[in-house]
This record gives sequence, C-alpha cells and structure tokens, in this order.
Amino acid sequence: MRGKAGRWGKVSGGNLLRMALCACAFASPLHAQTAAPPPRQNELRSVESDLRATEERRRTLEVEAEAIRTDRARLNGALIETSAKMRQAEARMAEIEKRLDVAGASEEAIRRSLASRRELLAEILATLQRMGRRAPPAVLASPEDVLRAVRASMLLGAVLPEMRGEAQALAADLNDLVTLRRGIAQEKEQLAREAQTFGREGERLAALVDARQGALKEAEQKLGEQRQRSLDLARQASDLKDLIARSEVEISAAGRAAEEARTAEDATRKAGEAAQAKGQPRVAVLPFSDPSRLAPKIAFADTKGLLPLPVSGKILKTFGSADGLGSAEKGLSLATRPAAPVAAPSDGWVAFSGPYRTYGQLLIINAGGGYYVVLAGMERISVEVGQFVLAGEPVATMGDGSARTASALALGAAQPILYVEFRKDGAAIDPGPWWAKAELEKVRG
Repeated sequence: MRGKAGRWGKVSGGNLLRMALCACAFASPLHAQTAAPPPRQNELRSVESDLRATEERRRTLEVEAEAIRTDRARLNGALIETSAKMRQAEARMAEIEKRLDVAGASEEAIRRSLASRRELLAEILATLQRMGRRAPPAVLASPEDVLRAVRASMLLGAVLPEMRGEAQALAADLNDLVTLRRGIAQEKEQLAREAQTFGREGERLAALVDARQGALKEAEQKLGEQRQRSLDLARQASDLKDLIARSEVEISAAGRAAEEARTAEDATRKAGEAAQAKGQPRVAVLPFSDPSRLAPKIAFADTKGLLPLPVSGKILKTFGSADGLGSAEKGLSLATRPAAPVAAPSDGWVAFSGPYRTYGQLLIINAGGGYYVVLAGMERISVEVGQFVLAGEPVATMGDGSARTASALALGAAQPILYVEFRKDGAAIDPGPWWAKAELEKVRG
C-alpha cells in the first residue's frame, strides 16, 4: 500500500509542485516591479529620433505624391491600392481583436474556476504534507502495526483516486492558463504591428488625397462659392430626393456632372448594343481595372454582384429591417473603426458634398442611369462636387464616433456608423444585390 502511494506521488509530484507554486502566486496579490524612470537625456534622444523619422517619412510621401501629381492614372491607382491596404489591415485587426476577446473570456473562466477551487487546492496540499510527515508503516518491518497500516490503506484507497483526478484537473487548468496568456501576448504584439501598418498607410493616403485634390482644384474662390451653394441647398431641401434634384439644377458643377453621366450612359448603351450585335458579352470582365477611365466602363445596373463595400466593418442594419420607429430601413448601416477611410462603392460623379441635417457629412454620387449612391456619417469628405470618382477610390474619412448622427442614435452605437443608401429615380432601393459576395462575407457579424 505504501508502494501505491509512492507511485502516485512519483507520477504527479511534478504537476503538484508546479500547481502549488502557481496556486501561491494565484492566491497572492500581484505586485509589478516599478522600473526606475529612464534618464531625461535618454527620453529627449528618443523624442528627437521619433521626430526625425516622422519628418523623413513626411518628406518621402511629399516627393512620391508630387511625382505622380500630374499622372492621373498612377495617382488613382496609388489611391485605390493604399485604400485597399488600409482595409486589409483593418480586417486583420478586427480578426485579432475577436480572438483576443475569446481568449480573454477563456482566461477569466479559468481564473474563476481556479478561485472556486482554492480551498480544495489547499486541502490537497495539506494532505500531501501530512502524508510526507506521517508515512504509512511498512507491514513486514513492523508486524505489530498491522491495524494501523490497514486503516491507512483504506483511507488512501478511498481518497487517492479523487485527489488524483482533482490534481490532474487543476494542473491542466494551470497549463491552459499559461498557454493562453502566452497566446494573448503574441496576439497583442501582432495587433500593435497591424496598427502601425494602418497608421503608415493612412499617412500615405492623406498625402495622395492632397495631391489629387491639388491637381483637380480650380480657383479657390470658385470652389468656395460651390461649397456655400451646397450649404444653402442643404438648408432648403426637404429630403434626399429634393436635395439631389436641387443640386443638379442649381449647382453648376453638379449640373455638369449630371450631363456627363447622361453622356456616359448613352455611350455605354451604344457600346453594349454594338457588342451584342457582334455576339460579344455585354458586360466587361474587369469594369474597374482601368484607373485612367473618365467614365464608367459599364452601366451601374450591370454591376450587380461586383461592387466593393465602402468600408471594412460590421453590418448592423440592412435594407428593409425595422428601424425602431415603426418603419423600415432604407439603407445599410455599418460600424467602422475610428478614422477609417471610406471608398466610393462605384464609379460616378459627385452630386453633393457637405453636411445635411442629422445625416452628418453627406456625399451623393451620381452613378448614371438614374442611380445615386448616398454615403453619410463621415467626419470629413475629400472630394468636390462635379468630380468623377472611381470604385474603390477614397472619398472620405470616418470620425471617432462622437458625432451623433441619426443612424448612430437609432442604433445606440458608440463607434462611428457609416450609412449607405442606393437610390433609383428618387426612391431608395435594396443595395444588397450589388455587393460582391466576398465583401459581404467579411462584414457579417
């Protein structure tokens, strides 16, 4: 019987010792050692180094932007590529954050389990200690202690299996906790790297946007007049339908954009009819592949299943769902990351750009064929009325969620909310059929 106890102690002794050490650490409050503050001189050198690196990066971005300022195709291509990289970084960051949430919940569950079994752990350790001090007698060496040996064997036979199971469970939990914490640390490091990538690409995007707008701007006075006219119309218009109609009549740049949209639509229709007559496919295989295009390659109605979502985020509300006020949603609401770039979902001409009622910053894109794309809830818009934008091209930036737009208030959301609405001949339509399938799989929560 003594041999039985010895074998169990040999097998589980390492685990029990590790368990005892971990339990003592777990039961005691954690005291982080406070490192001495670095010398002031080292801090100054670090700050100066960071400033130099930032300045060098700024100069590099300015040189790059200036080099492609006059090359529209290269500039558009760089804008779309950088915007895509930022969205990919956002998606990776979101995945890491999800894994961290799951890992954090698992860690908390293990900690609660260990805390609930603290008394059991102490009892097991105390029993092992008593066994070490008062080992059962050897029957052959002391025949007169047979009764004592039998009693000890009976006690151990009843207790050891349960103790062994509890000890193994505790050891497994502690091992899981160590592994989990190591994984959490690695995930946090990866998240920090992705955040740095997001920040660098954001700086590049800002420089490219400035280069684009600098190359497209006309006289500052004329732009100021257009902006003021947009603000006046926003105050007068009763709804989005009225705003679109008034914009294209009363703002010269929007009127020119509408005319260009009609011209492009006619050209696209004629090209499609000619291709159909020759037995060729009506829809281009890569409608968004040419960054130098000055008009859509295909009609908006033919882009179903092809359009990219304007942001990387999570869908909170879809077209037709209840809006909480007894009506149905007319668009799509997406929760985004703070300062996320917003890209144009489709080719088109900017019909309106500016604040509008409870929508926040509002952008309306004339996609041709009577279709309009409405984006709302951004903090800053980086395109002007009349400008032609490409699908995937950055057109705005989200805020930090502090602006309380109608969509954010209705959802009770603390994060930034982008509202997307498609309209056809003055009425809201379901944008669902237009999104690329791969895009929808990324943002469904």
